[in-house]
This record gives sequence, structure tokens and C-alpha cells, in this order.
Amino acid sequence: MDISSDVWNQVALEASQLYFTEDGKSPFANTSIEKLPDKVILHIFSYLSHLEICRMATVCRRWRTIAYNTQLWKNVSLRPEVSGLHVGSLESLLQLISVRFGPSLRYIELPIELITHTVLHELSSKCPNLTHMLLDFSTAMQLHDFSEMQAFPAKLRYMCICLSEVIFMEGFMRKIYNFINGLEVLHLIGTYEKGEEEEEEIYEVINVHKLKSATPNLRVINLYGINFIDDSHIDAFSSNCIQLECLAVNYCNKVVGSTLKALLARSKQLKCLLMNGTNLKSEYVMQAEWDKCSVQELDISGTDLSSECLIDLLTRIPTLRFLSAGQINGFNDSVLKAWMEGGNPKSLIALDLDSSDNVSDEGLARFITRYGAQLQACVLSGMTHITDQLWMTILPILTNIRIVVMGTTERLSGNIHVDQLMDTIGSHCSKLERLELRWDPENLRFSDKSQKAIDLLRVKCLKLRCLVLSDGRYYETVKANFERADRTTVVRTTTSCRVSAYHVLSNYNDLVFN
Repeated sequence: MDISSDVWNQVALEASQLYFTEDGKSPFANTSIEKLPDKVILHIFSYLSHLEICRMATVCRRWRTIAYNTQLWKNVSLRPEVSGLHVGSLESLLQLISVRFGPSLRYIELPIELITHTVLHELSSKCPNLTHMLLDFSTAMQLHDFSEMQAFPAKLRYMCICLSEVIFMEGFMRKIYNFINGLEVLHLIGTYEKGEEEEEEIYEVINVHKLKSATPNLRVINLYGINFIDDSHIDAFSSNCIQLECLAVNYCNKVVGSTLKALLARSKQLKCLLMNGTNLKSEYVMQAEWDKCSVQELDISGTDLSSECLIDLLTRIPTLRFLSAGQINGFNDSVLKAWMEGGNPKSLIALDLDSSDNVSDEGLARFITRYGAQLQACVLSGMTHITDQLWMTILPILTNIRIVVMGTTERLSGNIHVDQLMDTIGSHCSKLERLELRWDPENLRFSDKSQKAIDLLRVKCLKLRCLVLSDGRYYETVKANFERADRTTVVRTTTSCRVSAYHVLSNYNDLVFN
């Protein structure tokens, strides 16, 4: 008998001794959930959503008492479309704040109908440990009257404001300026996703120039999809927020980069700069002193920067850990070659070149052969010429990879042999956490023995938390395999989930909103 057989026999013996008595019955046979102590049920409830906890409260008086324990109500969303929780009246909310939330509350999300001066007064007096708040004004057609507001939570470190398209916020903001000077993270979320193609009048619904004076301690600023944000607003924040570490202006299409030079000169601690979907001008980007900056994480995806500008930028920036440069026509093999020869990609851990069609598979193979072993995230999706052949070549090099996105939704002339891909990933990428295959299901070819490759991926990549596939036969096969192993939340479809390299950003947790 070999050693492995001895081990399994020992495990079987211990299991029989642990779970069965001499009469062959389990010592837990007569145990029910009613016999569990309150603290155990409380711990079980902590894994449930608040909507589910509310349902548990209707089971019996004991469970109701446990469900209303303030420890379960530290992070609360009262936006029905997000959490499913709906508070019918202000009186009910005021009672909840006093009785159920209290000093335990750390984070709260409020929809427009619940944002009143009375509610904010109550949060200020009854929830002294409240540090994170989201105020959703996005559906507002008018604001409540805040003229009598005299108090506001004063220990906030994180605040997210979802802006309305037409409601001016200055009356409300003027009342809270004296309470928010301790803010470290600020999110202003615009209405980018609601935008129409027709040109409409643009309103500056919040006064950024006044806001920056009230928030000198900001480390992270996220201005997302706001149609009035331009370079002057970036300049305003950089002139006052000397501790700024991360600035995100994704989908603020009025940003052209004219104040980049001043931003980099003032913000010596700025390490993360995200400008996806802006209208950056090459001449402004080239004027900035990248060789003297501290930026390590850069997103310039969806911009019209020229190849000359990209070469100038990548060969001057001292240390780059994260680069997202997808959907840029100017990003080509000459840019990659210049970066390798004259730049410093030795610290790079994340590369996102989604839909950068002018980069060849040969150019990518050369780059990743040299630097792939250090990469933690690699996104090479949206390109029809990047097929399983390139991935089969580079996957054995990506030994430290955590995030991989491959494939395109466009129908390919050839087919993708997905069994070989899964086998290679399972054999070489044991640290993988997130994987997305965007290929059309009609292009995926797999055999009757594909379960073996899926098993290898599941068993070897134990850290895998998210596997995204296009809906189809192969998706159903993979999903069933993981569900049989009780890993029911891993496999998802591209219609409901998308993998991003943003997970490796140093400020990722601070940047998450909604």
C-alpha cells in the first residue's frame, strides 16, 4: 500500500470517529437550528443581505430580536433598486436610525426622498461613528428645503453624491461645507449613462470651485461621467488638495488635459490618474512633465492620443505599474517597441489594451515574453486577430497573473479550442482570481472530454472567484461543473458581469461606488 492510501484510510477512520457514535448514529442527528446559541445565529445572519434578514425576522420572536441586532446594520443601503429595502415614511426611518442603527452604523445610502434636514440631524446625533455616506440625487426633480439644517454627520471620511441633471445643489452644499473638511474620499457621479446624442443645455449643478475649498484633505477624487467637468475643475482641486493620491475623471468628455502640467507639478503624491473616455489632446499631454511625476497607474483608454504622444509619454514616465490604453488607434507596435527600448516597464503589473486593433500579435508576444512573468492583470480582448494561438504561447509565462480577459464578441472565421486554453490556464496560472472569455459561443470548440480541463482549472485555480463566459452550451457545461463542487457564485455570463483590470489599482476599494 502506498503513502496516499494510508493517508486516505487515516482520514476515513478519523471521520468515522468524529461523526458517528458506537450505535452508528451521528451525534448531530437531533440537532436543529433552534438549539444553536444566539451568537451563532447572529453570525449566520451576517452573511445575508438586509432584505433576507428582514424576512428572517418574521420567522419567530427570537429571530426577530437577533435580526434587529445593531451589529447586522453597520452598512445599510436604503435605495430599493440596489438593496430591495424600501422605507415607506420619514417617521419609520427616524425610528430605525434611533433604535436599530445607532452607534453601530458606519455606512448608509439614502435616496432623494429620504434626504431631509430632519434625517440628517438624526444621523448626526444618533450615529456618531458614521464615516461613509452616499446621497442619491440622480432622480431628483426638486430638493427638500434645507434652510433649517443646522447639523450634519461630522466624521465622514467617504462621501458619494449622485448628481441630478438639472437640480442645482448649491443650497444644500452651502449647509454642509463646515462639516465635511475631514473628507478623504469624494465621489461625484454624473448622468453619463443617461446621456442622449442630441446636444442639450448643460448645467453646472454643483459648484466645484467652492467645494474644493471645504475639502482640503482629499486623497481620492472620482468625478465620473459629469458633462460639465472640464480642466478648470481639475485645476481647482489640485490647487487646494495637496494630499491627492488618486484622481479619476472617467467619461468627463470636456477634459482635454490643458491643466495636466499644473496638476503634476502641484500634486507630488499623485500616483493614480484615470482619464478613460476623455478628450485628451496630444499637445497638452506632451507638455506635462511626466519625467518628474509620481504617477504609477494610468488610464488613457478611449482617447485620441497620437503614436508620437504615446511614445513620448511612456518613455518619460519613471515608474508605471498599471497601464490601460485600450481603444486607441495610435497604440501600435512602434509604441510597444519604443516603450521596451526607451521606457521602464520593469515595474508593470497590469496591462489593458482592449480593442487596440493596431497592435499585432507578434508585437504583443515580444512584449509579454519579456515582461509577462511580472504581470498580475492582462486584458487583450476586443481584437479579432488575438486568438487562442497567442494565448497558448503567453499563458505559460503569466505565472503571477490574477486577472485575464480574452476574446471578442465579433464572430471569427476560425474556431477557438477552449479545452486547450482551460488546460493551459489550470496548469500555469494557479494565482488566477478573475477570468473572462468574451468569444462568441459559436466559435468555441470543445470535446466530450472537456470536463477534465474544467476540473483541472477548478482544482488548480483555487483563488478563482469570477469566471465570465458568453451564454451558450459551454457556459452551461462550466457552470454545472462548478455548481457540483459547491462553487455556485463563480461562473457568470457576459450579460451581467464584466472583468476589469481595475481590481489591482492601489485605491480600488476607495474608487468603488454604487
